[in-house]
Amino acid sequence: MAERLADLDLADMLQSDEAIAVFLTDAFDTGDARHISTALGIAARAAGLDHVASGMGVSLEDVRRSLDGNSNPTLETTLAIMKALGVGMAAVPLRSAS
Repeated sequence: MAERLADLDLADMLQSDEAIAVFLTDAFDTGDARHISTALGIAARAAGLDHVASGMGVSLEDVRRSLDGNSNPTLETTLAIMKALGVGMAAVPLRSAS
């Protein structure tokens, strides 16, 4: 019989602001809104939902509702979460200048 592997929680692997920034950058690079939303939730759990809620000036329940996995956070919410995480967003060209 196959051995069962322990559940992996990516939030446990994000131990620094730099790791969270790289993780979110990779998520944004996909261009997939659902993937980005999921990654924001993982990053928020890594930093601590209480910390994120405090940084956003909202309740813990509001943060949970924004990142419940079925939601599609607004740009305003996404930026507030990122600010609370201590990371920013940058625009980069998708094609080289010609």
